[in-house]
Amino acid sequence: MSMEDIHLRTKPLAMADTLDPLSPSLNDSPNSSGLMHKLRLRLTRTTPPRSPSGDGYVEFGEFRSERPGVKKVGTFAGVFCPVVLSMFSALVFIRMGYLVGNAGLLVTLGQFGLAYLIVGFTVMSICAISTNGAVEGGGVYFMISRTLGPEFGGAIGTLFFLANVVSSALCISACTEALVENFGPNGYLVGAGGGLPNGYWYRFLYRSALNAAGLGVSLAGASLFARTSLAIWVSTVVCLFSALLSFFVTAPGQIEKPDTNTIVNATNFTYSGLSAATLRGNLYERYARDYSAAGEPADFAAVFGVLFTGVTGVMAGANMSGELKSPSRSIPLGTLAALLFTALSYAALTVLTAATCSRELLQNNYVYLLPINVWPPFIAVGMLTATFSAGLSNLIGASRVLEALAKDNIFGFLLRPMVSRSGNPVVAVIASWLLVQIGIMADSLNTIAQVNSVLFMTSYCAINLACLGLDLASAPNFRPSFRQFSWASSLAGLLGCAALIFSLRPAYACAVALACCSLVLALHLLSPAAADPKWGSLSQALIFHQVRKYLLLLDPRREHVKFWRPQMLLLIGSPRQTAPLIDFVNDQKKGGLFVIGHVRVGQLDGSGDPLADEQKYWLKLIDHLKVKAFVELCLSEDIRSGAAHLTRLSGLGAMKPDTVLLGFRDSAHPNDFFRDPASPYKTQDFDLDNGQVMFPTRTAFSPRMSASEYVRIVSDVLCVKKNVCLCRHFHNLNMAAVERRSGSLKYIDVWLVEALRPSREEPFTVRALFALQLAAVVRSARGWQHLALRVHVVTAHENNPSFGSESMTEPGLPEMSPGRPVQERLDELLKLLRISAYTHTVTDWPKLDDDVHRYLDPNSNENSVYQRVPMSYLQRVNRIIKSRCEEGTAVTFVQLPQPPKLSPTPTEADEVICEQYMKVLDEFTKDLSPTILVRGLKSVTSTSL
Repeated sequence: MSMEDIHLRTKPLAMADTLDPLSPSLNDSPNSSGLMHKLRLRLTRTTPPRSPSGDGYVEFGEFRSERPGVKKVGTFAGVFCPVVLSMFSALVFIRMGYLVGNAGLLVTLGQFGLAYLIVGFTVMSICAISTNGAVEGGGVYFMISRTLGPEFGGAIGTLFFLANVVSSALCISACTEALVENFGPNGYLVGAGGGLPNGYWYRFLYRSALNAAGLGVSLAGASLFARTSLAIWVSTVVCLFSALLSFFVTAPGQIEKPDTNTIVNATNFTYSGLSAATLRGNLYERYARDYSAAGEPADFAAVFGVLFTGVTGVMAGANMSGELKSPSRSIPLGTLAALLFTALSYAALTVLTAATCSRELLQNNYVYLLPINVWPPFIAVGMLTATFSAGLSNLIGASRVLEALAKDNIFGFLLRPMVSRSGNPVVAVIASWLLVQIGIMADSLNTIAQVNSVLFMTSYCAINLACLGLDLASAPNFRPSFRQFSWASSLAGLLGCAALIFSLRPAYACAVALACCSLVLALHLLSPAAADPKWGSLSQALIFHQVRKYLLLLDPRREHVKFWRPQMLLLIGSPRQTAPLIDFVNDQKKGGLFVIGHVRVGQLDGSGDPLADEQKYWLKLIDHLKVKAFVELCLSEDIRSGAAHLTRLSGLGAMKPDTVLLGFRDSAHPNDFFRDPASPYKTQDFDLDNGQVMFPTRTAFSPRMSASEYVRIVSDVLCVKKNVCLCRHFHNLNMAAVERRSGSLKYIDVWLVEALRPSREEPFTVRALFALQLAAVVRSARGWQHLALRVHVVTAHENNPSFGSESMTEPGLPEMSPGRPVQERLDELLKLLRISAYTHTVTDWPKLDDDVHRYLDPNSNENSVYQRVPMSYLQRVNRIIKSRCEEGTAVTFVQLPQPPKLSPTPTEADEVICEQYMKVLDEFTKDLSPTILVRGLKSVTSTSL
């Protein structure tokens, strides 16, 4: 590996648009050649819809543009009416007696207040999101996915789709119940001796027929339903008004028990009209058995589960967003108006019911409104229209959510047929209808209501979470025109929904939470939309917000050696030939900062950024190698300037590299690890279809960096007080053998001796202890812990003045009697540093000639030593280190001799000295195991707590 590989002296390659990185994430994306990638390819085997050309931010419009002649609906018909009808659904005419009869007036009003409080907070979040930008088809799913990203949005969207399916099944079951109560045996509208037959399979037949009718209307188009909803709403309101009027004009009397109630023997129950005594009797809760659920006892949770179905319809307007003229205006206005209207209606109906109907009547006749009405067919019409329209609204909403999931490619080819280019998603409607058909097999309306409430409350949690995150992230583009929203309302809605779910139905809540987490994980690993998202994710905004905040708190003036960790800048040119080194440094960083730097020689010419297209391939490289690193690219007129810029400017705040690693300048032939069949880094992701190759390796024709330029880069790093490491022979590092604990690799070696300045105090200097700390960090990394750490010191000439007597010891170390043997002092030091290592003494280290020592004197020309040091001395030193490497050394750490002092301006003499310096390093480290030449300037070890 050669140092000139920290740059590429080529013009920027033309990048293919079809080879975008698999993910914008630096660290979380799976390996493109692994199992997850293959599964993704299977999921995306059908060509997804192509986006129109251009640089704009495109959402659903990329799939289907606005077609001329398609009529949109306004606020009243498109939002207000569907929301009112969906909220009334089965509750207002069919289950009000169940609520008041079991929970009493006070608890019922309290439950309505709690439900409306949570829904009110959620509606404020919906209004905030819907007024913050264009809302397309898919309603709530669109809002969540565009805020929380495809994984979380897809999971919640799937649950919301199921919630609409379950809600549609609930409304159809309620409609069937109304049908049987009115037209069944002894029904209120047919009298005795006639009517529709009753029984499980007959009721299933009726439900299937109603579901088929809903299918027919849905296939005709949602706009048709939106326009007929006005007529349905008018009829429902007339029926509700007749019910409220009847409380004042209907005389007291006895009300017969319906035939569907088989759990009590009494046949008549009292309707008292407006009565204070009746009101007092209905004030407090008194739970009884539910005759519509085979006599199961009612409780607070069951009653609230049924009651909450009366407020889940608040999403109906958002689900119709694709058919609205102005979704951002209609959704807030129509939803809030519908919320107020239904709240007043429920409150009036609850109070009048408690003041006129006995407890026994309410508990044993849920359709009590029919016999007490001034004209019973009013209530029958209200029951049928309210429930059927609510079921139809949920069926249409479910199909729109399913189509939106398909458009976003959340489930790949599995949902591809759901996308419609004609305007009405026919296949999505049919798929939703089939699931509703399965749901209506449950015969108990109250049982379906419990599941329905949990699913909708989960969706409400997600909406509040999305809006809370947007506000906390302080995103500049989050500027909703709905001003009544605040983070406190979203937080209150989020906590309220979560508390209700887990306190009322913990088993259902745990099941839904588990399903949601499983979906998030599955979509993150397999979804094509997660692999290449086309919209922003709130998580990235929140991460940015938190990282910025904590980076400001990270004060470089408060750094302490006790908490030091490696912060690495690795300068490379072609990752093809340095893949093992990148992998190794990723292990060496020990949770610290890892920056991969690259210098391209060139300059800005006014035509754009030459590195912009290449950046995405470097990010893709990070994903491929599975390393936790950042990428910094630099454009400079020469390599040295670019390396200096990266050394000084990489990082942010207190998170800046303190150690720079460079490849070694030699003439070794580079390996292409991306094409080597036996390489664990093999990939074709960087071989473009047009024949161009990203990150080309060095060839015999590539220009070679001069020795003086290389040495000046090393000197520049030391000049700015950063540690420097030169890495050699890492193309021989077999990371797979290290991780599988191969018997041929046993040790990590550290040589605490500077070859050209041997000293008995060298093992205790800052630079030696820096090398020791780096080796200890590597050994503590996962996969390296089975290797033994060996520390080598030279003691053969302790009494020889050639070893020097200068004190360069680490200032933080305690006094350890310098007169004692080196190995004994070193063992004590390792014990104080809590580093487990074996110490080895080298007794055959050669002596430097006396004439060389003369040039080691501080008053002499230090550069002369590189010309006068005998090659035989370096070769003997190399043989000693090599003999230890052959015992099974994975990596060797040695001391880097001080670079020569060069003049400010390059001269021919500098080139000669630098060539000799590089020759010394070459002979010193020739044919060793993967070797790091280390020169540390900073204290990184501590013996204190």
